[in-house]
Amino acid sequence: MSGFEKIIGNEELKEYFAHVIKTGTASHCYLLSGEEGTGKRMLAASFAAALQCSSSGERPCGVCRSCRQAESGNHPDIIYVTHEKPGTLGVDDIRKGLVDDIVIRPYAGPYKIYIVDEAEKMSVQAQNALLKTMEEPPEYGILLLLTTNSGVFLPTILSRCMELRVKPVTIQQEAAYLKEHGIEGEKAEMLMCFTRGNIGKAMRMASTDSFSSMIALIMNVLKNGSSMRVEQMLDAVSSLGTYRLDIYDCLDFMRMWYRDVLILKATADVNLLVFKNAYSDIKKTASRCGYDGIQIVLEGIEKARRRLDANVNFELTIELLLLTMKEQHA
Repeated sequence: MSGFEKIIGNEELKEYFAHVIKTGTASHCYLLSGEEGTGKRMLAASFAAALQCSSSGERPCGVCRSCRQAESGNHPDIIYVTHEKPGTLGVDDIRKGLVDDIVIRPYAGPYKIYIVDEAEKMSVQAQNALLKTMEEPPEYGILLLLTTNSGVFLPTILSRCMELRVKPVTIQQEAAYLKEHGIEGEKAEMLMCFTRGNIGKAMRMASTDSFSSMIALIMNVLKNGSSMRVEQMLDAVSSLGTYRLDIYDCLDFMRMWYRDVLILKATADVNLLVFKNAYSDIKKTASRCGYDGIQIVLEGIEKARRRLDANVNFELTIELLLLTMKEQHA
């Protein structure tokens, strides 16, 4: 866990971290940005362990006391900044977990390293509190901000960070990883189509019983939406309600499907499709929908996402989306 060798992909980032560790040229603040599930936390943890490692050879060594503490999550100088409210990283969280603590010198290692996961949830007040520390950081202080959206930070925060983009792995790497964990065949194909190299997302979905049921339900709606009666569509809305925590995954799936419909209609090239195994159904949808209709559905999917973000009634939001899809299939 503590070493970089167990992290798949992002070779450039690992090479950069290795150079920083070897030369002792760590910056005071890094912003690791990328999709949820791409390994930001693993990279940050390995980098922190390597910086604190006491080995004179390759770091992290994984065997010294510092590395063992890091791997167990008990290193006194590697601090994970948490937050009490799930949707917000507030000013009190930042002050208590970082600003007031960083003034105390390291207990054991050469650095005090703060890992802030879900940093995009920092309020403006929290960012301003953090900014004061970033402007005059102690020589031993290192901040690792992990985020899915770097666009939400104040320009003054971004200007003081070195942003590093964490990317999904290749499809070949994802396939090998899934196979290594006993996931093959149609399930692996569907996961890879859906996650596109995001191993963390793929493993999360593979570990839930609801994934296969959710995908089967959505596929039925996508394939047969034009012929479904209104009451059948309402039943589909009710069924999707059981996957409420995964509804954004549902919307992503729909968006990718209609992306394939648009590409097939424009190019007739099956090799460009994400869902190649569903070629015949995608072709049928492409024959029924005009370009304007496909665009209306794609806009409807994004509108549904915005409504859910704004806590608009779930059933109403999905019902309107499915009716929009039905109208364009006619």
